[in-house]
Amino acid sequence: MIHDSIPATQKPVLLTHYSHGAGCGCKISPKVLDEILKTQITIPANDKLLVGNSSRDDAAVYDLGNGTALISTTDFFMPIVDDAFDFGRIAAANSISDVFAMGGKPLMAIAILGWPVEKLSTEIAQRVIEGGRSACHEVGIPLAGGHSIDAPEPIFGLAVTGIVSNENLKRNNTAEENDLLFLTKPLGVGILSTAQKKGVLKKEHQKLMIGQMTRLNSIGEDLGKIKGVTAMTDVTGFGLLGHLIEMAEGSGLSAEVFYDKIPLTDGVRDYLSQKIFPGAVTRNWNSYGEKVSFENIDNTQEASSLLSDPQTNGGLLVSVRPDSLDEVRAVLGKNTPLIGKMIKANKKRVRIKQ
Repeated sequence: MIHDSIPATQKPVLLTHYSHGAGCGCKISPKVLDEILKTQITIPANDKLLVGNSSRDDAAVYDLGNGTALISTTDFFMPIVDDAFDFGRIAAANSISDVFAMGGKPLMAIAILGWPVEKLSTEIAQRVIEGGRSACHEVGIPLAGGHSIDAPEPIFGLAVTGIVSNENLKRNNTAEENDLLFLTKPLGVGILSTAQKKGVLKKEHQKLMIGQMTRLNSIGEDLGKIKGVTAMTDVTGFGLLGHLIEMAEGSGLSAEVFYDKIPLTDGVRDYLSQKIFPGAVTRNWNSYGEKVSFENIDNTQEASSLLSDPQTNGGLLVSVRPDSLDEVRAVLGKNTPLIGKMIKANKKRVRIKQ
């Protein structure tokens, strides 16, 4: 029986009610992922594989031998919004973001769909796919195929193939001491999506949330062409702190974050004050909180929650040499906040200060 035999057009279906998690908040915590990725198998080195599992980067990169490299990535998750079309757009934009985070250009995508066919109509699934196709069209790539399964919860995402000039490839573990850090989107969509699931999200905040999660990170391709951009990654399920720690550890450095410069989506603090936040906030903080210190922060609980909030299609975290500041500003725009800097490694990987 398909959703009580009621077509999707006759009554609204709230997709978030059919999943236990939401968006990138579904990601397995960093500490658990470390355990999963452990291996006793020795795999021969492949000198064509420029980026693989070892660096915890956003995508795999394979050298084609002609000055360019192939980027391959996949990302998928359960609904973070109730509207099927918006869910498809957000999931697709989030998947494509991994290519942009490497400084690359997307070429094509194939869809990954898990659908509870006994609970939700095929019409709704079609709308999800159409949303994904819309995001692909926006960046000028085809949604060229895919694979679907009958699943207990709705799942959607893409496997994306891209290309990048070897000299423009950006990694997440190549930041340099004294680099400046930029963040291209505000934080807080994980908290807003939890407010939506609880039925308390205001309409104006819902519009902001969807607008932010559907905005493509295509600026990453332009940033890839700037030599003074030493490292780049997108902020997703591990929160800003998790992805910054990956960047700092991989680069053999620590980072200093200017808390009052962190951009936040409107309304986030109000929902957080009501104890509204996704479970991934706690899982994230428990995974890496010991690597973080606070300096002159009045409300450390608020700070740790905001900076651990899982982002879905979050902004790009960009590490920039100081002498390239003007060049990067010309691409990012003057309002993109400078949120911190990379510093010499010390006992803590991230120091948060006012």
